Amino acid sequence: MSGNSNGRVGIGSVESEYIRRHHTHDDLADHQCSSALVKHIKAPVHLVWSLVRRFDQPQKYKPFISRCVVLGNLEIGSLREVDVRSGLPATTSTERLELLDDDEHIFSIRIVGGDHRLKNYSSVISLHPEIIDGRPGTLVIESFVVDVPDGNTKDETCYFVEALIKCNLKSLADVSECHAVQDRTEPIECM
Repeated sequence: MSGNSNGRVGIGSVESEYIRRHHTHDDLADHQCSSALVKHIKAPVHLVWSLVRRFDQPQKYKPFISRCVVLGNLEIGSLREVDVRSGLPATTSTERLELLDDDEHIFSIRIVGGDHRLKNYSSVISLHPEIIDGRPGTLVIESFVVDVPDGNTKDETCYFVEALIKCNLKSLADVSECHAVQDRTEPIECM
């Protein structure tokens, strides 16, 4: 596993312990790649979690998603059909909710279909409280495992997926921090 909010630079012991506890992807095959990325967000865990846990509305902070429809009830095993914005090498994705732990703040999905090259993709996001600049903040860790598509290397595949996750985490930070400021001051317009 690699990565932090600045890319593939070493991560601290706190982050390493959370990755060990919550982000082990069992049985990584030779044709797969895996990584973990870290983001520190200047907003309390409950606020960040209120966005992350919304399996039915990932577009609230994921800029590459234009629409999401949940099939059936919202529970473990539920499926969602996601439409991807143009500009990416994909149009749709079918994803299954694997884990939604409101106590530990852990969320996991698996891609089970769609028009894209991310085969056998699964991800885990965990949120952990921390203090940033004397205020409640959130340490977010997102890890993934995915098959390396034919014609690509592990490095190319990890770089592509990491770039998407970094965009999502930056957007999550922007939206969360905007709402955190809004809670402390007068109403302002967030994404």
